[in-house]
Amino acid sequence: GAILLLIALALDWLIGDPRWLPHPVRLMGAATAFLDARLNRAKRGAGERIMRGLLALLAVLTLSALAGWAVANFVGALSFGWIAELALVTLLVAQRGMVSHTLRVIRALKRDGVAGGRTAVGEIVGRETAELDEPGIARAAIESCAESYSDGVIAPIFWYLLLGLPGLMAYKAVNTMDSMIGHKSERYAAFGMVAARLDDALNWLPARISGALIVCAALFVPGAAPGKALSIMLRDARKHVSPNAGWPEAASAGALDLALLGPRRYAGGDAKADWLGDGRVRATLVDIRRMLALFGVACFLAAGLVALIALLIQTR
Repeated sequence: GAILLLIALALDWLIGDPRWLPHPVRLMGAATAFLDARLNRAKRGAGERIMRGLLALLAVLTLSALAGWAVANFVGALSFGWIAELALVTLLVAQRGMVSHTLRVIRALKRDGVAGGRTAVGEIVGRETAELDEPGIARAAIESCAESYSDGVIAPIFWYLLLGLPGLMAYKAVNTMDSMIGHKSERYAAFGMVAARLDDALNWLPARISGALIVCAALFVPGAAPGKALSIMLRDARKHVSPNAGWPEAASAGALDLALLGPRRYAGGDAKADWLGDGRVRATLVDIRRMLALFGVACFLAAGLVALIALLIQTR
């Protein structure tokens, strides 16, 4: 398991997600959209919508976990069947994909200015981007990169090591559903409540591990401040509206001497939020690149931990 995961992490860095392979998250998303359209009716009361959301969650989570179990046990038992599990794990760890999305923001800002940057960063954040200036775009890209290190890299590693492919598939199902229906809007406050709460629970420990690894990564990134990363993370992580996202974001803010989060605008209206960190508010393109360096080193450290676990398992 740990050795296969290590190979998957290396493959993800080298080739990313091949476009010709059907991505399991798209299937999870399609199942979520199907159940949302059929179960989430405005005329129902909040209690009934919570129960219907729970049923939708159980359906997608169970099907995903069963698919992971079938690949690991039935397909994996065949000659070279392990390749199917390797492909799935590679697809479900988002290292190269996050780097590619973030580089797209940098290229768009350089080529098309603020208008291009708004469009590019709008693909990776949920907030309203129409009024963002260049520092706002840079901060949004940095925050997204930091948060994705937790739920796109560390959490998949954690749940795969703990529960194998079924655990990883179940985690990605919950995480996908949270991103689609886990909002506090009128339509999803009740229907997506269970998915949002379960996602918070599943990410609780991985988020804190990710913050610690970003602090460690700051030791190896020129100009980053590991001491400040640790102090800002411990001081400000709980200021975030999410119980988890504040840990990697606050660590990144301290490491890069930035102020992240703060008030922002969503489609449903403005949201008040405290600042994480006490550094510069006016983030730049250089800061996005520094965040990518921090992200890359943190991913390398995570792979090192997986290699250590594999070694310990082999020598037992």
